Amino acid sequence: MDRLTRQRVKEILQRMSRARLMVIGDLILDEFIWGKVDRISPEAPVPVVRVERESLMPGGAANVASNVQTLGGTACLIGLVGQDDGGRRLKTELTALGIPTDSIVTDPDRPTISKTRVVAHHQQVVRIDREQDEKVSGAALQAILEQIRERIMQVDGIIIEDYGKGLIHPQLLKPVVALAKKHKKIITVDPKEEHIAYYRGVTALTPNRSEAAAASGCPITDDVSLNRAAGILLKKLKPELLLVTLSEDGMALFFGNGKKPVRIPTVAREVFDVSGAGDTVIAAFTLARAAGASFLEAAQLANAAAGVVVGKVGTATCSPKELEARIFGKR
Repeated sequence: MDRLTRQRVKEILQRMSRARLMVIGDLILDEFIWGKVDRISPEAPVPVVRVERESLMPGGAANVASNVQTLGGTACLIGLVGQDDGGRRLKTELTALGIPTDSIVTDPDRPTISKTRVVAHHQQVVRIDREQDEKVSGAALQAILEQIRERIMQVDGIIIEDYGKGLIHPQLLKPVVALAKKHKKIITVDPKEEHIAYYRGVTALTPNRSEAAAASGCPITDDVSLNRAAGILLKKLKPELLLVTLSEDGMALFFGNGKKPVRIPTVAREVFDVSGAGDTVIAAFTLARAAGASFLEAAQLANAAAGVVVGKVGTATCSPKELEARIFGKR
């Protein structure tokens, strides 16, 4: 596998700073309650968490947009929030990150999706989800499509972030994929396995191992079964690239043109939290492609970015400086 040179990485990062991506998907407010445990509750066999602090982070597609922004690009974020406190707080967090919220649609009939994680001693104790995952339709869907049509000529590529919360379905994807092809825009998808049939004809898909196995109907236990599952997905969906993330085993690239698959070993040194790593992969990969990187170069950068964020607790992002340091070491 060709190794990225420092000069080439700097060139791609510089071009990434001029790239603009549309991020479409389920918006989530990630709430974290941080504390310590020093006893078990007398009421039930559960730990008692003494709260020390609380924090908010954009999650789901909002975390993808945050990753795009932190890596130096510009994100145009399109999704739904409720007419509630969660929606207001999510918009406040996005604004603080420099991400515009004027393309986010407010739906008074749906709550803002939120995930509350209780973390003690770097370990997640429990997660509490608040959501309504019925398919988005009617006026809300039309408002989303209108935002996409108005802004598609302003971006270099599109990321679809599917968390299975109701926004991503054929009535949205069919016109979006058609628009992307019409205007020659890159379109990548972080898929939900039960929606795999929706994504036919996109530029690239970035499933993890379990998603690729479920979507293909082929359990992945070794390289042979991985290749078989990838072949099924390539034949079924016709993407230009299938990038399968493999956790501690790095990632594997499978090309729609029949080119030999490529394996990229992990560069993670410590793993504290894998939540949001897939968001970082698709953000870095798509941003690099929009900046003129090859599929392989973009995947190498995405792999390095993921290696950074899994070393942090909570949904996290990676800066260009951290990316360079992970690839070449600190100087």
